[in-house]
Amino acid sequence: MQAIDFYMVDAFADTTFGGNAAAVCPLTEWLPDDTLLKMAKQHNQSETAFFVITDAGFELRWFTTRAEINLCGHATLAAAHVIFEHLDYPDASIRFDTRFAGPLTVTRNGEWLTLDFPATSTAPEIPPAQMMAALGISDYVEARKGRAWVIVLENRQQVEALAPTISAMIPGEHKVTVTAPGDGPYDFVSRFFSPGEAVWEDPVTGSAHTMLIPYWAKRLGKTQMLARQVSERGGDIRCQLSGDRVLMGGKAVTYLMGKVLLR
Repeated sequence: MQAIDFYMVDAFADTTFGGNAAAVCPLTEWLPDDTLLKMAKQHNQSETAFFVITDAGFELRWFTTRAEINLCGHATLAAAHVIFEHLDYPDASIRFDTRFAGPLTVTRNGEWLTLDFPATSTAPEIPPAQMMAALGISDYVEARKGRAWVIVLENRQQVEALAPTISAMIPGEHKVTVTAPGDGPYDFVSRFFSPGEAVWEDPVTGSAHTMLIPYWAKRLGKTQMLARQVSERGGDIRCQLSGDRVLMGGKAVTYLMGKVLLR
C-alpha cells in the first residue's frame, strides 16, 4: 500500500468555503498517468494539482476529472500554499516547471501569493449560436477567442444574472468566461463556465484571467487592476500586466488534510 499526502485548499480566498477549491498531492516520483487521472476523478474537484520536488524546484501537473490540462491558476496557487504552509519551504519564491506552460513562479508576501503566468492573447470572433443560446445571451458588447471564449457584457448585473443551461453546451468547445466592467473597488468582474467538468462553474479561474488581464488593461488603459469573479463562492484577484506576463495575486486557506491510500 502506498500512502500519499492529500490537501484540499480554497484558493483565492481568505476564509473557508470561499474562492476555488483544489486538491493537492505532493509526490516523491511521478505515478502513471492513468493513476493520476483516476485520483483526480476520485477527488471530484475541478482540478487536482500533483507536484514532485526536483533539484531546480518543483515539477507541476494539473488534472481535471476528464484529462490532464495545460494550465490552471487556482490549483497552482493551492500547490504553492501547501509548499509554503505545510512543507516548511523557506524561500519567498517557488519555481514550478510544467509540461505545457513552461516555468511558472509563485511569490509570497505575507498572506498574499502572486502567480507569474504567460499572458494569453484573444482575437475577435463570432461566438457559436448554440453556446450563446445556452448562456441566455442575446446582446453583448464583444466576443473574443483565446484558450477559451470571452464574452463581454455591459455591466456586472448582467454577468451575475446568468443562469446557463450547461447541458446544452458542448464540453471542450464551449468553455467560456463572461466579463464586464466592475463597480466599487473592482475594475472588472467575470464568471467562467466549463461544461462537462465535475465543477461546471469554476468559482475563481486563474487561467481565464491570463486572457482577461491583457484585454482589460488595454481597454481601461491601466496595468494594475482589482478583479472579482462573481460566482456563488467568489474571489478577489490582484491583477497586473507586465509585458507578456500577467501577475495574479490571491490568498489561500487549507480546508482538509489527509492521506490517499493506493493499494
